[in-house]
Amino acid sequence: MSSLKKIKNKKILIVGAGPVGCTVAQILSKKSFKIRIIDSRNHIAGNCYDYKNEHGVLVHKYGPHYFRTNSKKILKYLSQFTKWIPGKYFVNAYVDKQYFDFPINLNTINKFFKKNLTSKQAKKFLQKISIKNKKKKNFETFLKSRIGKKLYENFYKNYTIKQWGIKPNFISESIAKRIPIRLDKKKDYIEANYKFMPKYGFTKMFKKMILHKNISLNLNRKYKFSNKDLKKYNFILYTGPIDAFFNYKYGRLGWRSLRFKFETYKKKYHQHCLQINFPNDYKFTRKVEYKHVTMQKSKYTTISKEFPKSSGDPYYPISTKKDKKVLKIYQRYQNEYEKRNLFFAGRLAEYKYINTDQAIEIGINTANKIIKKNIN
Repeated sequence: MSSLKKIKNKKILIVGAGPVGCTVAQILSKKSFKIRIIDSRNHIAGNCYDYKNEHGVLVHKYGPHYFRTNSKKILKYLSQFTKWIPGKYFVNAYVDKQYFDFPINLNTINKFFKKNLTSKQAKKFLQKISIKNKKKKNFETFLKSRIGKKLYENFYKNYTIKQWGIKPNFISESIAKRIPIRLDKKKDYIEANYKFMPKYGFTKMFKKMILHKNISLNLNRKYKFSNKDLKKYNFILYTGPIDAFFNYKYGRLGWRSLRFKFETYKKKYHQHCLQINFPNDYKFTRKVEYKHVTMQKSKYTTISKEFPKSSGDPYYPISTKKDKKVLKIYQRYQNEYEKRNLFFAGRLAEYKYINTDQAIEIGINTANKIIKKNIN
């Protein structure tokens, strides 16, 4: 029997119409799978969802998504479904009533300390003010060991407390390692080979991905697993929260959530750059003005303010020691389900922070895994 005949008319249920789900659906639809996607929300694209508000301004409902990747393969794949515009991601931090480049770079160091250091001098200066702590490894000790007490306390400490709701010494150093410290004058928020935005938005890109006769979409559908589904479908892809799948039997995993406040102004721009972080002032962590990256032409502009909170939609995995123990239990059961052709993939199912390009890569790899398993 040929590979194509083996695949043809196989049914797959995809739970979640976010980046991972849409990618898997797109790839498998070309391989003659019959695909049903369901999502508990009233839209596709997951947290990448964007839409035009009442003033015609394209905004990101769940906070800004700045697309970037180092993978030519990912960019080429997505280019089938969208044109691109340059991603100019410039961010400032508002500290002591002044705006500073962020992430911290040579400009930030010189302006904050009122110096005129070269890159070599700045490196020696940071080494001099850094505070080493070999015994304890956490968010706070890691940053203090790189930039010292003053920069840490002014640019990171209070922002982190607002963002995570716990003291920084309880947070993993891996989160601090995601933030670059630069000794040059580069102002880009993100370091990547390719920085682009979908020209017409993320939602239109994902919508184009799942426009295929083999794909059916059902929104506003909450999913509760039943063993009957394993008989009804040849494969199941679950992209929701892993603890919810198991009805929280072994505990809930900790997440931080966000509340957004959108404000629209009748002017070309409201702030001088895309994003301004507020580590020490106000209850919100940052303000984002979307037109800086969507490049829309409009007499209106919209900003969003982000207020972190402990309950609501899951955004950032807290990953305490307790969370990691609970996750390991769920993963043991997850492995058993994968033997029965039920796969877990994505940010919520894997309980980890991922960027959009990583979600696409997970989707491609998961689709290939399903194809391989079906053929063998």
